[in-house]
Amino acid sequence: MTPTYAALAESVPPAPPPFRQGPPPPQDPPIYRDLMHTWASGGRTLPGRHDPEWIRLAAPQVRPGQFSASPDPRDDGR
Repeated sequence: MTPTYAALAESVPPAPPPFRQGPPPPQDPPIYRDLMHTWASGGRTLPGRHDPEWIRLAAPQVRPGQFSASPDPRDDGR
């Protein structure tokens, strides 16, 4: 009797499972939606929304070339 061998599989990872969408995210409570609407109508900053004023305030204040190089001579032993 001659032993038989099964073909060896290549070392390829298995395919990922198909993408499944879970349940839809829960909706915001009505009180939160009303608050967001009130803030938006008053021009206030809203969480998760683009805020141009914050971008302006958080931007670097020093611009290239605004200050000159150090007046100390190079290699002066400091």
